[in-house]
Amino acid sequence: MFRRRAWAVAAAMVVGLSALNVSATASAHPTEGAPATTADADPPGSHGRAEALVAEMTTAEQAASIVMGHIPTTDASALSTYMAQGLGGFILMGANIPATDGELVALTTALTVDPEFPPLIAIDQEGGIVSRLPGDDYASSTTLKTLPVADTSAAFSARAALVAKMGIGVDFGTVADVTADPASFIYGRALGTDPTSSADRVEAATIAQEQVVASTLKHFPGHGAAPGDSHHAIPTTGETLEEWRANDAVPFVAGIDAGASLLMFGHLAYTAVDSAPASLSARWHEIAREELGFDGVIVTDDLGMLQSSGLPEYSDPVVNAVTAVVAGSDLVLMIAGSTADTASEIVAGITAAVDAGTLPAERLADAATRVLSLRLQSTASSARWSLCAECEPAG
Repeated sequence: MFRRRAWAVAAAMVVGLSALNVSATASAHPTEGAPATTADADPPGSHGRAEALVAEMTTAEQAASIVMGHIPTTDASALSTYMAQGLGGFILMGANIPATDGELVALTTALTVDPEFPPLIAIDQEGGIVSRLPGDDYASSTTLKTLPVADTSAAFSARAALVAKMGIGVDFGTVADVTADPASFIYGRALGTDPTSSADRVEAATIAQEQVVASTLKHFPGHGAAPGDSHHAIPTTGETLEEWRANDAVPFVAGIDAGASLLMFGHLAYTAVDSAPASLSARWHEIAREELGFDGVIVTDDLGMLQSSGLPEYSDPVVNAVTAVVAGSDLVLMIAGSTADTASEIVAGITAAVDAGTLPAERLADAATRVLSLRLQSTASSARWSLCAECEPAG
């Protein structure tokens, strides 16, 4: 049913070995490693329990549970109050990262209002160009695309441990976009320059992270074919579905098959498939579910980016959120332009859409169940990890 992270001892041993390799090659961090985990099999029944719990929620509670919010502060009390409205998640950006690790752990702890149902605390920790956490000097996309695949496994094993150490359970860190064009907005962040090399590294990064945190593939269906920066526009391509299957789809397929927990939809228009951005397209959600077989949580890229495009039809974040959920997204993410009131406005909009019949109640319940199932997995897992304290730098 839902794809589970495999907390198997054998896999954990591989991750532990990868951690030693990272620390042996990353001389800037000779004492930091990645996770060495030992655990029971992934917790059974989280989907069934989530389904039962969602059935007991009000429409407004379900709506709140599928919103991943953001406010730019390091005030733990303010963050706790913000999350008390029942939001399903929170994304940490640069403005949320305090001066010390201890302060960050206290902050992520404050985000968890109810320890039995912790939110999905996420971060964009790709490493290199996009890096929120200090101390991540592990290899990143700028060099990994030219290094052996094993280096990707090692780097993302270490990166996952660093993320988990801070009390963060979701990494929006695996860029599955592929391009060979150095002038492309996404080139420096891509893990490969062709479908095969990218797929190999996306698979390795996914397997490494999923031992400790929930990994995310982004930005579906792929920035490579669509020129332009989606932070400021809607990148568009005329690439056909057949062309996409042979090229841009390949790394996403590899990451899905490797067990990625989340799939982030980009604000990208493949006009030969659908004129709407993928994040708002029912057709692209259908492709991800039915053709690629993804059964985890679909999350939108920052909905504030749609507003930043300047196009009038995307000026209302509440309308964008409702449209995304109707199309098939499970978790709506809002960062750019977000205030302390934005999340509650989105919750109210989703609730009103259900009451008006424009958003089927079954679609909202399905989204809430998928999100809560992933949240429950994090509480039920008995995984343990540790940072390597005795690894030696390369000579």
